[in-house]
Amino acid sequence: MSTANDFTTEMPHAAVVVENGGHDESPPPYYTTRTLIMTILASMGGLIFGFDVGQISGFLAMDNFRQRFGEYDAITGLYYFSNVRAGLIVGLLAIGNLFGALIAAPIANRCFQLLITLGILVANIINFGTERIESSASWRITLGISFLWPLILGIGMVFMPESPKYMFRENRKTEAREVMCSYLGVAQNHSTVAKEFREMEQKLNDEEASGDRPWYEIFTGPRMAYRTLLGIALMSFQQLTGANFFFYYGTVIFGATGMDNPFVIQIILGTVNVVCTFPGLWMIEKFGRRPCLIIGATWMCMCFLVFASVGHSALDQQDPERTPKAGAAMIVFACLFIAAFASTWGPMVWGVTADLYPARYRAICMSLAIASNWSWVFMIAFFTPFVTSAIDYRYGYLFAACCATAAATVYFFVIEPKGRTMEEVDNMYVARVKPWQSSCWTAPVRDDTARAESGAAASDSGAAKELETSEPEQNTMTAAGNDDEEWESQAQYV
Repeated sequence: MSTANDFTTEMPHAAVVVENGGHDESPPPYYTTRTLIMTILASMGGLIFGFDVGQISGFLAMDNFRQRFGEYDAITGLYYFSNVRAGLIVGLLAIGNLFGALIAAPIANRCFQLLITLGILVANIINFGTERIESSASWRITLGISFLWPLILGIGMVFMPESPKYMFRENRKTEAREVMCSYLGVAQNHSTVAKEFREMEQKLNDEEASGDRPWYEIFTGPRMAYRTLLGIALMSFQQLTGANFFFYYGTVIFGATGMDNPFVIQIILGTVNVVCTFPGLWMIEKFGRRPCLIIGATWMCMCFLVFASVGHSALDQQDPERTPKAGAAMIVFACLFIAAFASTWGPMVWGVTADLYPARYRAICMSLAIASNWSWVFMIAFFTPFVTSAIDYRYGYLFAACCATAAATVYFFVIEPKGRTMEEVDNMYVARVKPWQSSCWTAPVRDDTARAESGAAASDSGAAKELETSEPEQNTMTAAGNDDEEWESQAQYV
């Protein structure tokens, strides 16, 4: 970090405070307008993706869209989408996202997931309002609005400054400090700014000391093959839970259960998705990641078991209006499933996966994990029409099995990161701490012999000898007190 003189030179308004030996220790604002705008812009990609998911689900059920892009059945006189065409229409978006995840470093945060859910709901509402239009405006309006979100993102990025970390790396420290203060809503002499600068400098020094890391160390580094594959599995399971089965094909699914207007059901599912994301953001900090993910996956498994069983055995698929109770039961358990997904695996798995890796490997490992997520987005979107035409609602049993496997994976392989630093989590994986015991794990304490030898070595200095000669009893008590404080400090390490 800069010396005090550097700090004073770069921060003339804070010079008096620094020379007087202190920083502003007042608590910073919880949020600022700049921070809110930056967070929304940084997560706008989630809204774009969510809006696409919601709009394509509605398009598949619109008559004009089927007439323009579907195939004509001469026997029934109706237009329809073949399995290949429906799968490609729904799934091709994921291919571009797959390459983007591999090329660019990921943005994995909870606000991103929240805006995905919001984008789905907004598209569902617009589809509901336009689906009765008999012309191509029924789907063109929604499609046209989808261009608005990238436009907002593009304009916003023009006015967004570079991040303070980037400026710091480029030795533009004065600019970095000014940007940080504007986002935090604090003065330049605030203690939070000083702390952030110390951490950025320490991180930069560590990276320079370690040098460039070859990419293959994500498999050969300490316990890294385990964590790289675990991250890929977790991000894959987020899709294999089956959430996009409802989001992509919801209007088609619920239209087949005899519902008069499946667009209404999609709005209900979208609302549940948004509302239940908020308690999920609270639960992750209150109860930890492992319990939430395990319970959420078990809950989703049970919902899919009921959904698939009712759909295959109780619903009259030839004339679903004859079995309205079966259709209603499927909708209820679909909502319960979405509630579980939105409050657990939707927002939580992003942070849990990021916590697996040390900072030097995180970017490339997260890119691989998110690429696996997008791969499954495409495969589920593309193959769902084929699978459902072959085994109907029994498709849900496959997702139920994946949910059960996801719960077991978290139980046996994921360490609880709640309340721990990245360094602690890294040490726990390297030390092969058993995941089901990780919430109770404490950092090892240095043994008494080592502490005694360390204390003896420290007391060899002349000043220590002189003090020991003049006040032996006091020194003995102080050493004992220091040992107790050290033990308590290390006991509170986690």
